[in-house]
Amino acid sequence: MQSRLSLLFTLLRQGDTPSLILVKLLIRDALVGCESLLDVGCGTSTLARQIGIKYTVGIEGHRPTFEKAVQLKTHDKLVLGDVRNLLDYFRPGEFDACMALDVIEHLSKPDGIQLLEAMDQIARRTVIVFTPNGFLPQTHFAPDDLEEHLSGWEVWEMRHQGYKVIGMLGPKGLRTERHRLKYKPRFFWALVGLVCDLLWFRSHPENATAILCVKHRTGQS
Repeated sequence: MQSRLSLLFTLLRQGDTPSLILVKLLIRDALVGCESLLDVGCGTSTLARQIGIKYTVGIEGHRPTFEKAVQLKTHDKLVLGDVRNLLDYFRPGEFDACMALDVIEHLSKPDGIQLLEAMDQIARRTVIVFTPNGFLPQTHFAPDDLEEHLSGWEVWEMRHQGYKVIGMLGPKGLRTERHRLKYKPRFFWALVGLVCDLLWFRSHPENATAILCVKHRTGQS
């Protein structure tokens, strides 16, 4: 697995904002010891490859996005499929870890619960979910792009599902659709959000913009 410092330099070079860099570093830390990963609703993200997981599989439901991910070789294997039915594609215990980043809010609440239950079965060690804190309205770019938000997920209900919940991306109201900062100068407000995360929201997530939810199996760090 890539070291924290090496990943930090990679993320800085590609221009990630400070708060998103912190999110990705925490995801990397949560995946220490995992050698295989299922990336649910993977889009065209290369984070799994950047972290240095030995074997990565991505599943994506939007065909144009899937085809672009294939071109970019974002994962060792890519599957075009419906994330609401993960157990149609993957076996229980098939991967060390499953993660769904900015995915569950695009599903209805019942479908989201079904996704969480399937990820629990498929992952041997760790499950990671990243989502807005509560319902954050978001619309389509195109009618078939799966970008609309259909549900919101609160800190208490993710804790009820057995997750450790970490507040991210600064206070609620700082960002709008697709985690875009509302205010200018954006670099200044990005730093404000990062400081808020480091000093408060990581351990007090109730009023954070987003939540990083991590579940380790019993006996895993």
